[in-house]
Amino acid sequence: MRALSRHIVAALALLFAAAGACATPHVFLVQNSGWMEPFYSDPNSQFKPLVGALAGAVVQPGDALVLAAFNQSLPGAPSPKALASFKVDGKTVRSRVDAALAGLDTARKPNSSALADTDLGEAVQAAIASALGGKPGIVWLVTNNRNSPNNDQATAARNREFYELIHRGRAIDKVVAFPLRMPVQGKHYQANGLMIYAFAVGQEGSRALDGLLASGRIARVITERPARLKPLDRDTVRLVPAQVEDAPGVAFSQAPGGALRADVDPDARTPRASVRWQLENTMYPYTIVSATLGARSMLAGEDRKIALASSRVENLAPGKPLPLGSTMQLPVAQLPEKWSMAALKSAGSAYVLPGRIELHLANQRLALSQDFRQRMAALFPGDPLPDIFTPPPSIQASTAVLPLEVRVHYGMGPLAALGGLAAAALAAAGAAAWMYGRPRVAQVTVEDELRTMRARPGTTQPIYDKAGQQVAMLKTTLFGHQLTDLREGAQVRLGR
Repeated sequence: MRALSRHIVAALALLFAAAGACATPHVFLVQNSGWMEPFYSDPNSQFKPLVGALAGAVVQPGDALVLAAFNQSLPGAPSPKALASFKVDGKTVRSRVDAALAGLDTARKPNSSALADTDLGEAVQAAIASALGGKPGIVWLVTNNRNSPNNDQATAARNREFYELIHRGRAIDKVVAFPLRMPVQGKHYQANGLMIYAFAVGQEGSRALDGLLASGRIARVITERPARLKPLDRDTVRLVPAQVEDAPGVAFSQAPGGALRADVDPDARTPRASVRWQLENTMYPYTIVSATLGARSMLAGEDRKIALASSRVENLAPGKPLPLGSTMQLPVAQLPEKWSMAALKSAGSAYVLPGRIELHLANQRLALSQDFRQRMAALFPGDPLPDIFTPPPSIQASTAVLPLEVRVHYGMGPLAALGGLAAAALAAAGAAAWMYGRPRVAQVTVEDELRTMRARPGTTQPIYDKAGQQVAMLKTTLFGHQLTDLREGAQVRLGR
């Protein structure tokens, strides 16, 4: 890799600090090679405002941002070259990016009037290795999709290198692209559109990108549907529950986060359920030409095969639902009984058994939709770079993991019954304690003198004659009184 701008290296500490605070580092790479001339010279170009608006939408307080221009690195002219680097605070991101881009223009080669060439792969690798330092983050690449290092006209070969970087680069976990229509006319060239790539580096970067896509923050600026380049071997389809049959007391639904939820009545003991799904292709812009389907459920420690009504899928276009019947086992044997401690603890709420459904697509063949090909050809005429959307032949299988939670809803009846029993037991205990603590009255006759004595159960007290001599002991229990330790010849008796 060629020498990089020292400003990029200087931004590393800032990015590391942001990543350490659970923020997301963002690197924006803006192409300024010769082929970009019309985007800079056309007075009606919305190129720079678009970059500022996108950065303002996706970069959040606490995140770090590096903005850099790129073309091709040459001695004396490193690329990428940092234009701004900062950790986001109270100031608006967009205004700072707009200010940094205001003076940017197309670059020329060192000591030459020739316009600079373009090396897309070099720019992305520099951002990952140097700007991010191998740490997770998101690299945004804004380009006109013309890759020509050293003015190489064999762009197809250069594009294949870029293709390899995307699909085989281990550091890159996810890539989406936004082809945008932006007709511009310059002094030397004209163009119809731009491409914005988002490279998620590492799993944390992928989660951050997924969060941005789901939140709609990107859609505030770019209404175009994101095209997926990577991965093509996971999260390729999703199951949407449509109907549950032959399983009284069982209902499937979609949770807000996209997971599946099975709500089960505590009295349901049906060992299996027939579930009708809608199978959806989530790999825009690819059509699943053909694949073999297999499914399993992992619930309550049980790994069970799901019987599918059809084991084949053909010509499934993205976003087009396909009905799919299935029969799956339910973990009814593992559900707590209504009188169990687990059920009592969950009374009034839900006892949750987490699990998942795995859907496997084998012998998978993908094809880029013709509509997408035609749109790319219109935006980038004569440019072979859209070939990067061609699925790699090595990807012939994929797996979709669908989180599933079984929720058993226990009523308050058993808990209320136990509460009643507990209250009765407490009342009985309280009554016994009161009875135990209440003084008992005993009448004792000593030498023809009737005396009234009071004592609590469990106590013993002496009895004296008229001369003050102890003649007996009075023992009191829950069941009455008795005389003990009677002195020989003493005239003592209970009662009159």
